[in-house]
Amino acid sequence: MLACFVVAEMTFVAASVVAVLPFLVASPHGGPGRRLPGAALVAALALPPVAAGLVAALGGALLGRGQLLERLRGQLSVRWRLSDVGIGLALGIFGLAITVPASALWARWVGDGQANSAVGEVFHGQRLTLGWGLMLFFGVWLIAPLCEELLYRGVLWRAMEYWRWNRWIIAGLTTVLFALAHPLFAWSHIELLRSPLLVVITLPIALGRLLTGNLLTSIVAHQTNNLLPAIGLLLITQGAAPGY
Repeated sequence: MLACFVVAEMTFVAASVVAVLPFLVASPHGGPGRRLPGAALVAALALPPVAAGLVAALGGALLGRGQLLERLRGQLSVRWRLSDVGIGLALGIFGLAITVPASALWARWVGDGQANSAVGEVFHGQRLTLGWGLMLFFGVWLIAPLCEELLYRGVLWRAMEYWRWNRWIIAGLTTVLFALAHPLFAWSHIELLRSPLLVVITLPIALGRLLTGNLLTSIVAHQTNNLLPAIGLLLITQGAAPGY
């Protein structure tokens, strides 16, 4: 499963290049200050996690035993249980509640000029059509959390379970690695500054996986936590709110 995680992360990097390559080839002399069009930015945001998530799911399907759904349930520890969905929703709301004061403290620490995210910086001043704006909204709210959870609380978590590590250690390590992966793959100093904040934001998500043993719980918690940023990006790219 660790090899599956590594391959999925490599797929993420490759998909990031593929997503913007057509634009770079079409306008090779745009200059260092050029900006990608909105459609290319949305594709660069959505395609890499989807590709990595598909690789993670495929790895789980190939490595397990039994029918396809049984293999996915066994390797990724995902199953439908309404009570676990409720726990994930509650933890996601709790995560939002602690994110607001944590973000305020973080902004005071790094300064207003650095209190941003890589996604917010990229889409600052961008105006998208409603269709692309909705794709961005659903990508940030639903798709990215699903794919990221498949990677970190699914495949990577399962790999550590194979090593018989303590589950609290697994929860802590996946939280820290998830936070550090953002600046690594975004190539952004802002995301590096956000790493401590991301640890705080991610703790309730990891707690959901820890308490229920169900990946679905952390997926729901992550999606709930991403709802407000997704709404903010939709409003900004439609000109209904000031950029940040």
